[in-house]
Amino acid sequence: MDLLVLRGGWAYPQRKSLLRNNCNGTFTDVTEASGLGDTVTGSNSAVWADIDNDGYLDLFIGNENLPSQLFHNKGDGTFEDISHAAGIDRTAFTKGVAAADYDQDGYVDFYVSNFDGPNALYHNNGNLTFTDVSRQAGVQAPLVSFATWFFDYDNDGWPDIFVASYYMSMAESIKSYLGLPHNAETLKLYRNKHDGTFEDVTEKVGLDKVFMPMGANFGDIDNDGFLDIYLGMGNPSYTAMFPHALLHNKEGRSFVDITASSGTGDLHKGHGISFADLDRSGNEAIVANFGGAIPGDAHYVRIFKNPGNKNDWINIHLVGVKSNRSGVGAQVKATVTDDGQAPRSIFRTVGEASSFGANPLELHLGLGHNAHIESIDVWWPATNTRQHFTGIDKNQFIEIKEFATAVTKLNRPSFELGAPGKRADKLERKP
Repeated sequence: MDLLVLRGGWAYPQRKSLLRNNCNGTFTDVTEASGLGDTVTGSNSAVWADIDNDGYLDLFIGNENLPSQLFHNKGDGTFEDISHAAGIDRTAFTKGVAAADYDQDGYVDFYVSNFDGPNALYHNNGNLTFTDVSRQAGVQAPLVSFATWFFDYDNDGWPDIFVASYYMSMAESIKSYLGLPHNAETLKLYRNKHDGTFEDVTEKVGLDKVFMPMGANFGDIDNDGFLDIYLGMGNPSYTAMFPHALLHNKEGRSFVDITASSGTGDLHKGHGISFADLDRSGNEAIVANFGGAIPGDAHYVRIFKNPGNKNDWINIHLVGVKSNRSGVGAQVKATVTDDGQAPRSIFRTVGEASSFGANPLELHLGLGHNAHIESIDVWWPATNTRQHFTGIDKNQFIEIKEFATAVTKLNRPSFELGAPGKRADKLERKP
């Protein structure tokens, strides 16, 4: 794995860095050699995606008050800036960038959230160009946006869009915490209608709230197969101290605030959120990067340990052969039966994560209670390869290679997270 470091957000343009992994515990700075150092910007967010299905990951970077950038991977360690030719070089105060094939045509698309105007949904035309279809798709709001991502919140097989508003009013945020009527833009959840357009279901699912999340991400805290949301609140002011919020997804129909019962309502400023099975227990912990805009507002990183539950899970590590090695963009469908009920499907895509947080590239799928895995299907868009596997046991770590006809079981020993022998009664804070 290589590293991309962005700099300059909320300050002034600074050099970004691309660090190539030497596979011996060291890295080499290849920013200039790769062609990413030709311009200096206030880079805020970025996403890797294979825009032309050639097996190499390309790079979209969102900048502040400068055009967005799209770098095409030439396959030789260098990138070509195709921003203008691709039609994505809109100047905006961009905060978030996310990638997914929202219309399932085999080519990855981009969603861009902006702090100073309408958001953009760039449809991939399949020829290294993109068209902004945000207006006809119905996903331009909020006009003051921050973190964003694609995820399939209702498990219908189509990527939906979450985008956080960032209306900096303590009074309006307090109204949401108290359940009072508000007078500002809310969070937005757009449900994919499978026809190139989206439905605003924010109010329907209970997300019509005025929060100020800087760090935000999603994961499955109870292994029920539905993705939950954690929001890290705040703004640069010392006085902007609001509890972070954990929103539980109730079977794709609504989101319920379980912050108090879960013990995750920390008051420090939130800047980056990750969900990961850190202790290999089969349950996702929450890693939260806390701290404000100035040194006096700094704070520890928090790990909220997951106490576990009675639901089952599967962890899938994909390895590309002709596709990119990390499997970014590959789609997985697990078909399961829970407690003898009718089969249902759970959908995940490698590489989907928040623009203000990141999740492991291996996929953690909650399966529900007393689950039986009927099948696992994988689609690799770059090669249009489809794999179908049956007879896979639950509660294990597996690896699936592109073109393989069988899965490989991985040995991932678990270990105790936190004090030895201590079991949490709820999601527990660990500095």
